[in-house]
Amino acid sequence: MPIRVQQDLPARGQLENENIFVMDEERSIHQDIRPLRICILNLMPLKQDTELQLLRELSNTPLQIDIEFLTVASHVHTNVSANHLNQFYRNWEEVAAKRFDGMIITGAPVETMEYEEVDYWEELKQIFEWTKDHVTSTVHVCWGAQAALYYHYGLPKKPLPQKLFGIYPHRVLHRRDPLVRGFDDVFYAPHSRYTEVAASAIYGCEALKVLAVGEAAGVYLCTAGSGKQIFVMGHPEYDRMTLDQEYRRDLQKGIPIQLPYNYYPEDDPEKRPFLQWRSHANDLYTNWLNYCVYQDTPYDIG
Repeated sequence: MPIRVQQDLPARGQLENENIFVMDEERSIHQDIRPLRICILNLMPLKQDTELQLLRELSNTPLQIDIEFLTVASHVHTNVSANHLNQFYRNWEEVAAKRFDGMIITGAPVETMEYEEVDYWEELKQIFEWTKDHVTSTVHVCWGAQAALYYHYGLPKKPLPQKLFGIYPHRVLHRRDPLVRGFDDVFYAPHSRYTEVAASAIYGCEALKVLAVGEAAGVYLCTAGSGKQIFVMGHPEYDRMTLDQEYRRDLQKGIPIQLPYNYYPEDDPEKRPFLQWRSHANDLYTNWLNYCVYQDTPYDIG
């Protein structure tokens, strides 16, 4: 079944080229079905790339999904046009009276800053609080996961000795949990971060259940409230070339950066990277929509 997006959203053309069923607003209103309402708070700098990545993951389900993109009003965005934001995004205050079946809060390139130093931290705290009674289930990704663990459970982040950057293996701990249904015993996922929430702090929090962990990457996936809150420490939505783009960007800027781990064949950045994580990413978001959202959300969302 399709995802519904605004007719002029740039990502739509790419999705259709990939044979992903995308439906516009006009057609969707003629279907006698209650679609899932999913809100995406996109804090990533390259917003259109993230739009495409997340919409691709959300398309692998028989459910019809309505997407609403959010941005923060308390930050000046420099990597996306004001026209794109004005046309396709809303501020949180514009949707605060609504309820959503699911929400995704993305990562952001601010992890080396203290939370309180981030210019939209106060606004983000309000959004975190709002999700408790306005969203059936919320997925927090990378820095978004760290920030949510700090806000909801007081778990601090700490700097890593060097950037965790590459494709890392993880193992499933609770195979009977529906969120990891269909996962292999060991699966791979991209990471690109300078900080982490210590595994000991996560295991020490009684409200949290750890579902997947990596020897090098630490806790990868944990949940609270039987799936009402989900914390993903990596970037399963990344495209094949996203880490390559980040690597070359940092090289051009003169930022010290190591080769992405387990990414380029024979560690040769001139060779096309293998796509090793797509099936797991598809399972993760499909399981979330089915078991944490669709099975738990009321038909009358109001």
